[in-house]
Amino acid sequence: MRSKMRGTNEERVRFGKISFVGLYLSNLGANLFGLIIIFVLNIFTPLQFFKVMRTFIFLEGLWKVFFLFYPIVLCIVGLLQYHAQTPIQKATLLKEEGEEVPEDLERKAKQRLMNLPFIIVLINLVMWVFTPALVTLSFHFFWDVPPKTCLFVFFRTLMIGLIASGLSFFLVEDFTRKALTPLFFPNGRLAAMTGTIKIPILRRIRILWGAGTLNPMLILLVTLLFITWEIRERQILIEDFSREIFLFTIVLCSVFVLVALRLNFLVQRSILNPVGEMLSIVERVKGGDFTQRIRVLSNDEIGILGDAGNSMIAGLAERERIRDSFGKYVTPEIRDEILAGRIPLNGERRVATLLFSDLRGFTQYVEETTPEEVIKSMRDYFTVMQRAIRMHHGLVLQYVGDEIEAVFGVPLGYEAHADKAVLAALEMRKSLEKLNSERIEKGNSPFSHGVGIHTGMVLAGNTGSEDRLSYALIGDTVNLASRIEQLTKEFHCDILVSEQTARGLESPFRMKKEIPQKVKGYSRPLTVYRVLG
Repeated sequence: MRSKMRGTNEERVRFGKISFVGLYLSNLGANLFGLIIIFVLNIFTPLQFFKVMRTFIFLEGLWKVFFLFYPIVLCIVGLLQYHAQTPIQKATLLKEEGEEVPEDLERKAKQRLMNLPFIIVLINLVMWVFTPALVTLSFHFFWDVPPKTCLFVFFRTLMIGLIASGLSFFLVEDFTRKALTPLFFPNGRLAAMTGTIKIPILRRIRILWGAGTLNPMLILLVTLLFITWEIRERQILIEDFSREIFLFTIVLCSVFVLVALRLNFLVQRSILNPVGEMLSIVERVKGGDFTQRIRVLSNDEIGILGDAGNSMIAGLAERERIRDSFGKYVTPEIRDEILAGRIPLNGERRVATLLFSDLRGFTQYVEETTPEEVIKSMRDYFTVMQRAIRMHHGLVLQYVGDEIEAVFGVPLGYEAHADKAVLAALEMRKSLEKLNSERIEKGNSPFSHGVGIHTGMVLAGNTGSEDRLSYALIGDTVNLASRIEQLTKEFHCDILVSEQTARGLESPFRMKKEIPQKVKGYSRPLTVYRVLG
């Protein structure tokens, strides 16, 4: 019993049922077009043989033989084409039914799909060699047509056959690229497929040049050569001869202008459309959309370029993912400075404002609460505090237990960082009030915290071991900010700022000066201000 494919329903709906009728019609149309070209050129070729043959075929009713003979030949070509694309049809049917394709059939179908235009061209060329050879030999043995004339008929028919085969190649390739290649190669990598034929872009251009320029020139030159040989053997008026040559040249040029336009359109679409799609996707990627992928439909230079582009987009997406993940462990500003290499290894001295906050009664809370609830509550608390700090351009350096360390003014320098720190503390007050309202509604105890702010010189840079660095601030300013946060317990308030911070404020805040206090590690008492609003 076959197992179901892992592909999604969306993918199957997108591809739908693929009809191979268009593939047959593409090849049939190219060959019929070649026959029409032969018929038109034979009518206007100013050689006695074609004039006789036109009369002979229509008067004797031999046109019935030709109309019976060529359909049989085309049916044989169709049967050979059907046999060539059988693995593709089997694999496509399984994919459409949502069933898993055996690995050997999948590989064979992919190889046959990529080689199918070449296989069909080979079938067509055999037909265009065998059929004219059979017809011209019949002319020679049954109607005593001179070998030279038979050779001319064979040569011109073969040249038209080359054009029809080339047109068939590009039509079949165009059909497979639009209908089948996305189904079998959803992730591209056609160039990595072994056992396939590759046709470079330069060769495509040469085929276009040969079909549109070289081929009609050869047909015209050979036709003029045979006409020159014929007029030596019979009398012909120069006026009639000139008119017939001119008419034939016009017809030949008109036919091959149509051929060249069609081939040019197909070759142009096989080159310009993928390039245009690449440019469009590159613009989207430049805008930050890394979900885009280039459709790779060939194994030539454009296909290789498309695969390289997809690898590069995937690399950019991975780098962005790492960058975003990195930004969850350190602030985005620090992340960008580190990735850009702008943070000196030995640090740099900067004036900044430090903010420390600490929850009150946290030890008792942990003892009375389950670990799961503690983690959830701390995450909620840290989230709203971090948003309040970020709102005023502050950076959270680290979370230590229930404590938050944040800085304003480094690593990105800006003016009035003391003001922004005080504004952030006030925002933290409001955010905590809102959070407590939600906690009370859920039956949880409210939180309270203290915030200490101090401005001064710090050494900002990477610390830690050689194998693992950490961005940190070092200096007396950091210690004083932590001590001031502890003083909030003494003064029973939630926000205290140092005298240095108060002097550096540019905006007016309602504050109350507290009695200087001595703190651990400092001989002189500290003057602090309570922030009222």
